[in-house]
Amino acid sequence: MSDAGFAHLREDAVALLTRWTAPDAGQARLREEYLAHLAAHPDGVAKAGPPAHLTASCLVVDAAHERVLLTHHRKARAWFQFGGHLEAGDASVWQAARREAREESGIGALEPLPDPVQLDRHELVGAFGHCREHLDVRYVALAPDGAAGVVSEESLDVRWWPIAALPADTRAELSPLVSLGLRALDAG
Repeated sequence: MSDAGFAHLREDAVALLTRWTAPDAGQARLREEYLAHLAAHPDGVAKAGPPAHLTASCLVVDAAHERVLLTHHRKARAWFQFGGHLEAGDASVWQAARREAREESGIGALEPLPDPVQLDRHELVGAFGHCREHLDVRYVALAPDGAAGVVSEESLDVRWWPIAALPADTRAELSPLVSLGLRALDAG
């Protein structure tokens, strides 16, 4: 595949990951893995690129910092933050996370914090076709007071979950993201 339509996103991802301050040694290792992947795969930000590619997502937190808005993902059949593949029309990884959060939540006023809060590399289980692994760059956004989610075509459901009672099937994956997201919101 030609990577010309995604060259700006690859450049943005490399610059973003190079300047990002990882919160711990594990995240620093993942950052290095992402950078190595992008060096080896010029099309590593495109869905049509290698089976492992960069994605962008966004955790949505309510104004009181008590709940998170999650999507029951249609393909994965589990509860997650909003996110997905980068598109050639995205100006940056951040903009891709913002677009995905807005499209999938139905909340048009979402503005993620400028820096990622977490990286997460995971294999895909379910009907994902060519995609086998996502190298996810995760952001956090504060929802406007009283915001309600809307179910999109990518979701089976969209629901607010208390932070103290995240869905059992994805609690282990979501808990570190929620912790890092709340820390970033409190610092911001």
